[in-house]
Amino acid sequence: MDARAIIAKLRCREEPTGEELRWFAQGLADGTVSDAQAGAFAMAVCMGGLGDAGRAALTIAMRDSGDVLQWDLPGPVIDKHSTGGVGDCVSLLLAPALAEAGGFVPMISGRGLGHTGGTLDKLEAIPGLSTGVTQDKLAQIVTDTGCAIVGATARIAPADRRLYAIRDVTGTVESLDLITASILSKKLAVSLDALVLDVKVGSGAFMKNIQDARALATALTETANAAGCRCTALITDMDQPVVSSLGNALEVAEVMRVLTGEATGPLVNLTATLGGVVLADAGLADDVQSGADNIVAALQDGCLAERFGRMVAAQGGPLGFVDNWARFLPEATVIREVPAHGEGYVTAINGEALGLAVVALGGGRQVEVDVIDPSVGLSGLVRLGAQVGRGQPLAVIHAGREDAARAVENAVRRAISIGDAPGAVPDLIHERVG
Repeated sequence: MDARAIIAKLRCREEPTGEELRWFAQGLADGTVSDAQAGAFAMAVCMGGLGDAGRAALTIAMRDSGDVLQWDLPGPVIDKHSTGGVGDCVSLLLAPALAEAGGFVPMISGRGLGHTGGTLDKLEAIPGLSTGVTQDKLAQIVTDTGCAIVGATARIAPADRRLYAIRDVTGTVESLDLITASILSKKLAVSLDALVLDVKVGSGAFMKNIQDARALATALTETANAAGCRCTALITDMDQPVVSSLGNALEVAEVMRVLTGEATGPLVNLTATLGGVVLADAGLADDVQSGADNIVAALQDGCLAERFGRMVAAQGGPLGFVDNWARFLPEATVIREVPAHGEGYVTAINGEALGLAVVALGGGRQVEVDVIDPSVGLSGLVRLGAQVGRGQPLAVIHAGREDAARAVENAVRRAISIGDAPGAVPDLIHERVG
């Protein structure tokens, strides 16, 4: 086998064999394939695709490039994954919700990709918390608390670990084949009984239209089910952020307000619906609605806050985080509003532009080695359909320096369209697939 020959094959729109893809995945894992070759491979796949058989072969090959975990637990092993968006912190709320309902949730999550935020980056805004744990420690946390949100260890899908980082900095994130292989290689390596997928569509998602989102949802569910993991996908809206904040600590704060009973809204609705689907698939609820109702009830009686606090402590975070979360989360040194220059109704929000503004503030990575500032981002973002007056804040910038805040102010303003009449606000849930 030769990396150059496989890349050349892809460049000529020829599908590599399963054996070639297994070799390439192993080369990613053991270093036989160089960073330059990995980047060329990602670009070739992004431009030409792999086809259904090639996509499945790459997914399984990347799963088998490392360890496949086995469990001995008194309940089903379940999980959720989002394909990426902005202001999307559902995972932080859903993991303890699923555990409270009787599932065991070893949630293998990722870092920010492109304009989207990463669950690990958000969780690490909590002082002391570590998402890098050994497989033995992961098993202990899941057994004791029911849930953990961690990064893949070096032994879980190591081929994806390398390719994931390279995709982020080579403009090859938006590939159905690479997204499918990346998500499922890690999820299948954890030996899940059931998985629910949140496939985002809209301005803040990688998939901008419903056709592309449906194609991705179909590819993911078919590949996962063929590999023995019961999988359902929901196509959900990302024409505006799930919550009104973008940025790591700011999104954790949104979650804490929900956990402590201070807020409701799309975050609760989406969490309950996704949870209801996977609980029904795993046999922990009679149907989707009863599963969703159970999650809402657990949220209202404080059970989820207590379990989230146990997970935070088990992963090295503060013991009293739930009771004093505002004191623990970092705050930006510069906070300034973005006033509207006109008046009318919010008719569109460019989520990708807002996500890139957060990256520019230091809340995401421009290159692999960038260190994230967890305190920066946007809060108080207006919602679609809202009426605004001249001078009214469209959002609040949280920055580390005054010049950084000034540099993104116009970008934030341009990302929010204001018209004379309110437009239609899209439904939160578009379709179910699988």
